[in-house]
Order: sequence, then C-alpha cells, then structure tokens
Amino acid sequence: MLFATTVPGQFRFDFTRRAPRAAASWLRREEAIMGTAVSVELWAEEAQAGQAAIAAVMDEMHRIDRVMSPHKPTSELSRINREAARQPVPLSPELFRLIERSLHFSRLSDGAFDISYAAVGRLYDYRRRVRPSAAALQAAQECVGWQLLELDPHARTLRFARPGMCIDLGGFAKGYAVDRATLLLRQRGIQHAMVSAGGDSRVIGDRRGRPWSVAIRDPRREGEVVAVLPLEDVSISTSGDYERYFDEAGERHHHLIDPATGRSPRGVHSVTILAPDGLSSEAWSKTVFVLGAERGLALVETLPDIDAVVVDAAGVMHASSGLLHGVQAAVP
Repeated sequence: MLFATTVPGQFRFDFTRRAPRAAASWLRREEAIMGTAVSVELWAEEAQAGQAAIAAVMDEMHRIDRVMSPHKPTSELSRINREAARQPVPLSPELFRLIERSLHFSRLSDGAFDISYAAVGRLYDYRRRVRPSAAALQAAQECVGWQLLELDPHARTLRFARPGMCIDLGGFAKGYAVDRATLLLRQRGIQHAMVSAGGDSRVIGDRRGRPWSVAIRDPRREGEVVAVLPLEDVSISTSGDYERYFDEAGERHHHLIDPATGRSPRGVHSVTILAPDGLSSEAWSKTVFVLGAERGLALVETLPDIDAVVVDAAGVMHASSGLLHGVQAAVP
C-alpha cells in the first residue's frame, strides 16, 4: 500500500503483515456422543480448516443422535415407537432409507439382523444387572419379527403390525454416522483421516505413506490384542460380548441379542467386519455374532467386498478367505 510522506514528492510503502499460516499437522479430537466415544483424527494442510472439518463431524454426530436416539423423547425414532402401533407414521427420507436397509439385512440373514429385537432388548439393564423373567421374555418375543414392520415405499410410512413392538437402530446407527462424517471430510478435501464411534471406524486414504493399523482386542484379556489389520479406505467394526454385559451364575448376559431367542449368543466372543462402508460393517458384525462362527463366515463368503475375523467361545480366531493372508496375528 502506497502512502505519502510529509516530504513533498516522497512516498513510502507499507506492506500489511499477515499472520503466518499454521503448519500442516495431524489433528485429533474426541467427544462423548451417541453413548460412546467419538473420535476424529486427520491430516490438515491448514490447522484452521482441519479444526473446522472436525467441528463439522461432531455437529453431524450430534444431529444423528438427536434423530435416532431411543432415549431422547423428541427423536424421530422415539416418535415412531410411540405411534407406529396405532397408525402409519410418516418418515423422513433418511429414516426411511435406513429402515429399508435394515429389512435388506434381515432378509439376507434370515432374521439374524432385526431392528424389532428392541422389544426384548429394552428389558435388559446391564448397569443394574437386570434381565427379564422367562414370562416377560416370552411375552416380548411375540413383538419381535422384521416381517411385522410394514414399510410403505409409496407413502413413506412405517406401521407396526402388532402392539408392543418397537425398533432400535443401534445395529448400524454408529456405522452410518461414521459414513456421514467421512463424507463431510471428503467434501472438505481431507485425504487422510480416521473417524471412530465406539467399535466402528472408517479410514480415508492411508496414514501419509503407511497404512492405518487397527488392532482387534483380545475379548478376554484386557489390554491385549489378537490381530492387527493394516487398512486403507475401508470401514471396520467390532462387536464383542465384553462391551456392555454382566455375569450371573457363570453365564454372560450382553447387549448383543439373538432376535430368535431374546438371549445373548454364546458361540463367539467377538466379530470384526471389514466393508466398504460403516453401516454395512456394523450391521454384519452384529449379524455374524448372532449366527456364530460357522454360519456367519459362510454368509460372509457370499457377500462381495465383506471380510470377517471371528474369535469363538474357545478363543480360536477364524478369518474369511479374503483375509487369510492379510491378518497379522498378534505376537504373544
């Protein structure tokens, strides 16, 4: 910028000084959302833009929680559960697509994945060590069945065919939230990132020259791992019987429920799924857990771009054919 001096015919230049741009770096942030720890780690060429991208992810996670939480009375999910047994309930495009996807998983798994399991699931309180009586469980089982969910694609409504039914999207809500978060990051030009919500993660690109490394924890020895997976541009979800549970008389009651019995499956301790998207990886991790190692892995082999690692009840690790040469077992 040119300024006149006090001496006629003389001028001086005054250049506006700009603050130096913050150096490129890795940024990380974690918050408690959707009942779990949500974390974002990314590489940003500009720190301010990176922080703005992380803030956008957290805002989106909070939005999804407001829509899909079964605990918030104002959520769309809560409204569905209050009204759908009396009348068809109009759905937002987002909820319609998700419930439609849930029915797809139910059909492929012959009901091992079923969002109507919630009629039974809500009877358990793992913090207070509460489980339903045999009579209560039997009554609730009458309200479980994905075929009883009447989804009208033309009117975009959902109706429960039986009183007492309810649904829960916890089978894939966190994976879906991770998908939404990574979409936002890509739209902002982020090329290297990991977004996690509890046991569900999705990675964008690599870790600047080397793959992301994700460990599969030992389901019975805290602090130890059974395998390490090198990952790039993929989603990974782990479901385990060590997340929310209580033990009673030598039997573990955990949050993964078999819709057919209303009880916790006993055949495996953990299931890890790799998939192109987080919604699928989370849904299939819970499905394979219910089906068990043999049936679950047989199903995985029929699904394109899906792989699995299963730790069974004996502590033996099994992997799908696509991972047999890619899983790095942990060194004892």
